[in-house]
Amino acid sequence: MKKILALALTALIATGAMAQEKKENNNKPVFTTVKEIPITSIKNQNRSGTCWNYSTLSYFEAEILKKTGKTYDLCEAYVCNKTYMDRAVQVVRLHGDCQFSQGGAAYDVLYALQNYGICPETAMPAPGSLYGDTLFNFNEFFSVLNPYVEAVARNKAKKISSQWKVGFQGILDAYLGKCPEEFTYEGKNYNPKSFAASLGLNLDDYVTITSYTHHPFYTKFAVEVQDNWRNPLSWNLPMDEMMRIIDNAIAQGYTVAWGGDVSEEGFTRQGLAYAIDNKAAENSLAGSDMAKWLKLTPAAKKSQIDAMGCTVPEITPTQEMRQERFDNWELTDDHGMLIYGIAKDQNGKEYYMVKNSWGPSGEYKGVWYMTKAFIAANTMDYMVNKNAIPKDIRKKMGI
Repeated sequence: MKKILALALTALIATGAMAQEKKENNNKPVFTTVKEIPITSIKNQNRSGTCWNYSTLSYFEAEILKKTGKTYDLCEAYVCNKTYMDRAVQVVRLHGDCQFSQGGAAYDVLYALQNYGICPETAMPAPGSLYGDTLFNFNEFFSVLNPYVEAVARNKAKKISSQWKVGFQGILDAYLGKCPEEFTYEGKNYNPKSFAASLGLNLDDYVTITSYTHHPFYTKFAVEVQDNWRNPLSWNLPMDEMMRIIDNAIAQGYTVAWGGDVSEEGFTRQGLAYAIDNKAAENSLAGSDMAKWLKLTPAAKKSQIDAMGCTVPEITPTQEMRQERFDNWELTDDHGMLIYGIAKDQNGKEYYMVKNSWGPSGEYKGVWYMTKAFIAANTMDYMVNKNAIPKDIRKKMGI
């Protein structure tokens, strides 16, 4: 009898544990793909502030794949080498009254393609290999670059020589590798410009989109963030049209090179991003023994977000909200990623499928599922093929 009771108790405990596990897993998103555009493999930027480079080269790789069916692995080191020299030149010209940093914008990659060309990954040393690493690690690299640029830009001399560029180029080449003047790819000889011309891209097709009210809609302006240092012009559109373009692009088989804010609490390291409604989240904890939401530690908040899963309460982003957060520094320019699809969770909520450059990390092996509310609230700007823009919006833009 005791044995039977023990077995029954064991079964009851097991059933309860299964029920508890089932209850705990009920909120975990289960995704169904609605539309997925072919992309190239996920890379790892590692310890380098080069998301702008990885995401935008990935974007152009996807563009080439769409246009030609060919898969390329384009070289981030080449773009870094050319871009950091250009940025240093600007800082020196302005006597240090602007920022020199690892960061950049999608336009920097387009500019490099247009003005310098590109090479395949195999035409330069593998990332990190010149200093004994297997991936980029810019800690030592920029601890050398930053004071070098500062020393030249803040020099008290009435005239400086051009030799600083020779020294600076030597540092770039030492850590990134020399940019090739010629190379062979799949049995053919190229230089960087002829290789770029062979990729099948029309580099005049690409525009950048943003949405703020401190400039008129349907005009272009340079988004006022530090890493937008070349000051390219972005089209300023109402928020709903900014979002319509993303949806239309995906529907037509185009990807989007996205730049925005991932420092928000709703962006998890496990591959999810929600535009959390803090007030609603706090109310959901009413009656518990826990501290109120706004008083929780970041770790406790992440635990709660994971527990709430796809039931996380979200804000409804507005144009006014975007502007206020931009003006008070809450909406920042943190990260570049590639939007390449749409998926739905078990409740029917739509998410963008987004390729990251942190290697196969997180729950979804390098892919993030970001809600449309999160993207609407946290987009700084994005690059897209102008042919992916709905005709009625293009007409308003005059393109």
